Amino acid sequence: MFDESRVLCASSAYEQKFFFNKRFERLPESIRDELKIMCVLFTEDVGGVLTLSFEEDGSLYLQTEADEGDLLYDEIGSSLKIKQLQAEKRELLEALELYYRVVVLGQNIEE
Repeated sequence: MFDESRVLCASSAYEQKFFFNKRFERLPESIRDELKIMCVLFTEDVGGVLTLSFEEDGSLYLQTEADEGDLLYDEIGSSLKIKQLQAEKRELLEALELYYRVVVLGQNIEE
């Protein structure tokens, strides 16, 4: 089942909107801005909707989807773009996972 409380942010090419979950508003503004730019550029490039959400274990999941009749949506491009984002933004995404594990899940990280 989809848990909306774990959604970090989302961007929609259809509505031309960006959503940021207020639950995570304690994140620095620079991080929120970077997420917004990343998500909006993604949906402008390949279309559809991009959602960043946390799994139960704290890992960050990037998911893209499109309306069934959207002929302009680039499904192959979206998968490639997600892999590119995961590589280019690796440090940011790992920091967000650590934040979620410590602040939201209350895990003690001693490594």
